[in-house]
Amino acid sequence: MSVTGTFSALRLGMAWQRIAGLMDETAQTFVRTSFSSVVRDNWDMAIGLMDSRGRQFAQSSRSVPSFVGTMPRTLAAMLQRYPVERLRPGDVLVSNDAYHGTGHLNDITMVKPLFRGGRVVAWIGSIFHSTDIGGAPSVEARDSWEEGLTIPVARILREGEENEDVIAFLEANLRQPGETLGDIRAQFAAYEQAERRLQRILAEEGIEDLDALAEEIFVRSERSMREAIAAAPDGEVTDEVTADGFEHPVTIRLRLTIQGDGLTLDFTGTDPQIARPVNSPLNFTRAYSNYAVKCAFDPMTPNNDGSFRPIRLIAPEGCIVNPRRPAPVWGRHLTGHYLPMLVLTALGRLIPDRVIAECGSPLWNVYFTGEHEDGRRYVRMFFMNGGHGAGPRRDGPACLSFPSNVATQPVEQFENGMPMLITEKELMPDSGGAGRTRGGNGQRLTFRVVGTKPVTTTYRHERVQHPPRGILGGRPGATGRDLVNGKPVPAKARIVLKPGDTLTFETPGGGGFGPPTERDRDALQRDLAEGYITEAGAEAYAR
Repeated sequence: MSVTGTFSALRLGMAWQRIAGLMDETAQTFVRTSFSSVVRDNWDMAIGLMDSRGRQFAQSSRSVPSFVGTMPRTLAAMLQRYPVERLRPGDVLVSNDAYHGTGHLNDITMVKPLFRGGRVVAWIGSIFHSTDIGGAPSVEARDSWEEGLTIPVARILREGEENEDVIAFLEANLRQPGETLGDIRAQFAAYEQAERRLQRILAEEGIEDLDALAEEIFVRSERSMREAIAAAPDGEVTDEVTADGFEHPVTIRLRLTIQGDGLTLDFTGTDPQIARPVNSPLNFTRAYSNYAVKCAFDPMTPNNDGSFRPIRLIAPEGCIVNPRRPAPVWGRHLTGHYLPMLVLTALGRLIPDRVIAECGSPLWNVYFTGEHEDGRRYVRMFFMNGGHGAGPRRDGPACLSFPSNVATQPVEQFENGMPMLITEKELMPDSGGAGRTRGGNGQRLTFRVVGTKPVTTTYRHERVQHPPRGILGGRPGATGRDLVNGKPVPAKARIVLKPGDTLTFETPGGGGFGPPTERDRDALQRDLAEGYITEAGAEAYAR
């Protein structure tokens, strides 16, 4: 039955499936024509469709969750600079402003207005991570100006033609302009394909007004989310999580309230912002907080603007999850990735059958910069994941990315583009937290410099001092470690590796769920047989 009286269930389903499929097709076009490994292999990107009012409508199924949440807010900021009446067919807007966008400069957002009958009927947007964004992103940055190149809102395409000033500005500030501009142009091609296909879908489905279709989806999604929240018990719970931070730990505090069909997330009391690049701008904070609520309450309904209308978020300005400009934000995920776990842990007291224990995140990654033997410069990035938190009915997978969903680059692909060799990549026994269901194991990776020139490595990791927590009686996962030539080094550092040096990362394990003594004995024996735990580690299940 139609909620707005416009679409039958069959017509709605057909149109929605075609548009959702179009988003995946557009994403494939972008990925297959991209120049960078971070898009091609890691899928650190998003494709989204918004209605004429800029409300998130549909996205590709492998879009990074934070990008989906920030894209409409970036468009709103873009339209303050370029009101819709100033835009023409073929225009594309661009920006990477950390405070209006995804939270740090490395993510470039672009949006194209889609015209029909002389007016804007929708917006096709995309976001991708650029490994090189100028400057020298550093764990020592004390303000956002030290973190690289900010692209103010600009028209990178004017009526289908590249804006030479913007292109020249980018070329002059990037070490690998061909790679970044190649990814940008790959998106131009994807937009053109998406626009043609969307026009065809609207014509074939007899849809004159895309906003009417979007509103039908929004209303249904909001209703589904409200019903799911209303089915949970009313209540107010508090929780806090401690991040490693820099000179001292940082505490994020949450008060979560369910009342009727609405839910409030209140971060009042969270520690103030700091002059280190771990502050999480409000866009990023909102995106990942909302994402956790969606996962817990209504994961199967289409993800769009309507899904998040029942959620109210409070984050006082000046705290580490809503910093004031120009607080440094390069590593904003080091704070923002804690938020889904904090939300789910709090919800565990109200709906324990719909949450998981903490994962070995924030996501671990490392940047490598240097010169090839022929003098060409490179900037490369490698992602690695910790163990996933256990759920009420299943063990946590090993090394699965959450809350981000980026993929892992194949080892061989990485080695082909870098004078480095990965000599070790293995799961670490006993690193997953013990519980009725076991947390996923972390992994150990070792990189060795095989070229004749030094390699500068920059990384910033969490969960080295404070492990991922178990839930409802589950034990914590193991903490992580960083080592150079076998010796421990700080978890947030820039280090120059000499030829022959090795760099080792041991990622954290996921937390366990429920008391370890309740674990099935057959499951415990399988863990021993498959090497997930050792005989010594099995003792944790006996007490």
